[in-house]
Amino acid sequence: MALNEAFLGLGANLGSDAGDPVSNIQAAVRLLGRRCRILDVSKFYRTTPQGFGDQPDFVNAACRLWTRLDPFQLLDAALQIETVVGRHRTFVNAPRSLDIDVLMYGGLVMQGPPLTLPHPRMHLRPFVLRPLLDVAPRLVHPISGKTIQEMWDAISGDGESILQVGGATGPSCVETAAED
Repeated sequence: MALNEAFLGLGANLGSDAGDPVSNIQAAVRLLGRRCRILDVSKFYRTTPQGFGDQPDFVNAACRLWTRLDPFQLLDAALQIETVVGRHRTFVNAPRSLDIDVLMYGGLVMQGPPLTLPHPRMHLRPFVLRPLLDVAPRLVHPISGKTIQEMWDAISGDGESILQVGGATGPSCVETAAED
C-alpha cells in the first residue's frame, strides 16, 4: 500500500502509569511512530473540557503523519495505543488519560461507523483546530473546501481558553519515531 498522509488529534486530562497528560501524549506519539512516519507534531495546548465540565483541563495536540495503514487499521492502532497508555472508557466526554481521533486521511470522505472522515466535528472544535493550525494551516477540508486557517479564523473568537503549555512542543516526541 502507498504512503498516505493523515492527521490525528490527541488529548488527555488525566495522568496514568505513563505520567501526566503531556507525558501521555508524548508516549502516544512515540508509539504511533512505531507504526507510522511522524512528520510533525504541534505545540501542546491547555483547553477547557467540553460536554462534561466537572473535570480537569485537557492538553491537546495534533500530528501529521505518513502511513501505509488503511484508515481502519490506523483507527485500530490509535485505540490500542489509548489502551496501552491507560484509557478506560466510562461515559461520553469523561476524563481520560488519552484520546486519539483520526481527523483526516488524505482527501478521503467516508461515513462510518466505525469511522467518519473527515472527523465530523473538527471544524467546530477550537481544541482540534488550534493544534492542527501548527502542522497544516493550508490543509483543505475535503467537504467544506476551507483551509484549517479559514476554519480557525471562523471560530477563534468564541472566547474558549486555549493556552500553550509551557515548554511542550512536538519535536521532542518525534525523535524516536520510526519510518513506515
